[in-house]
Amino acid sequence: MTKQYNELTMEEQQVILHKGTERPFTGQYDDFFENGVYVCRQCEAPLYRSEDKFQAHCGWPAFDDEIAGAVRRKTDADGQRVEILCVNCDGHLGHVFEGEGITPKSTRHCVNSVSMKFVAPA
Repeated sequence: MTKQYNELTMEEQQVILHKGTERPFTGQYDDFFENGVYVCRQCEAPLYRSEDKFQAHCGWPAFDDEIAGAVRRKTDADGQRVEILCVNCDGHLGHVFEGEGITPKSTRHCVNSVSMKFVAPA
């Protein structure tokens, strides 16, 4: 059985399918701090909770934790960074950085806004 995914814009395809990156400080969720859950734009699997989001001043939405089992880590093609992907559809989300000391968890998931959709509580 084939999985059904949302139709993606050209920009979303470039980031999610082709591992691109949106320009810093341009994404709709960079400076957005409402209560809710962020889901994968392609398959709508839950990825991050708003309580794990923080202002990292890096130009992209930042989270110091993911929903358990939602994100897969993979060494990036450059061999230097760690890519993060949606476990459900393998869509590119961004990169994760550890040991920076920005939060008590010392983890920063740097996520492209176009890779996610925000869902407010019902």
